[in-house]
Amino acid sequence: MSLAETLLMPFRFDFINNAMIIGVMIAVPAALLSCFLVLKGWSLMGDAVSHAVLPGVVLAYIINIPLAIGAFAAGMVCALATGFLKENSRIKQDTLMGVVFSGMFGLGLVMYVKVQTDVHLDHILFGDILGVGFQDIVETAVIAVVVTVLLAAKWKDLLLHAFDPAQAKAVGLPVRLLHYGLLAILSLTIVGALKAVGIILTIAILIAPGAIAFLLTRKFSSMLAVAVLVGVLSSFLGIYASFFIDSAPAPTIVLLMTLVFIAAFIIARRRVARAEAQLSSS
Repeated sequence: MSLAETLLMPFRFDFINNAMIIGVMIAVPAALLSCFLVLKGWSLMGDAVSHAVLPGVVLAYIINIPLAIGAFAAGMVCALATGFLKENSRIKQDTLMGVVFSGMFGLGLVMYVKVQTDVHLDHILFGDILGVGFQDIVETAVIAVVVTVLLAAKWKDLLLHAFDPAQAKAVGLPVRLLHYGLLAILSLTIVGALKAVGIILTIAILIAPGAIAFLLTRKFSSMLAVAVLVGVLSSFLGIYASFFIDSAPAPTIVLLMTLVFIAAFIIARRRVARAEAQLSSS
């Protein structure tokens, strides 16, 4: 077998092609959203909502409705509960998120072990990207388009809200609507990523692209572009590489993003050191 045939071998399998399609599709809205989460300091919120969808998934299975509906509803319950508790207590938001998401995740696990289901827990936690079908691709495509359009339409308002909510309120922006709208978009994106990378690893694709782009860029428009590029290439190459190294695609994607983050950190540190050296010499 020639080198070219070996390199093209993964594309002979439909399940690999389907995995690449759904991986790339969810990478775009997740990367765009990650920029806002990084700037707003909502990394833990993404973690909280991703864990909190488990009871919704189990409940949706019990009452025989699409799992995505249950996951989205549970994610919104987590977000709204965190907001309510923050406004009505002296406890900081990160503490409340830890309590809420761990409580809902525990509830989901208790519900799961009490229900006879053919949905394997590993597939919920870590995704089943190699088992996606046409219906999963269509569902993810719809979510990806909706999230991307919403972020593209309101990115300036969301950017001001992320940097300075008080200023956003002063200029007349609907701050509360933007707050909960961003939470709804976050929940929707997590639903779209659930089949591909699962509950546990979703936080990586929601944070890593934005963090990498933040290190490498100075303008928000450039940050968005770099984040999307990192997300798409990591998803594609992670699935491609997993075929040859015989590993699970989702963890490989996350590992690849981590390596890119380390490289971006080194580049950013060298850039800062070079700028400081030039400043001191002048």
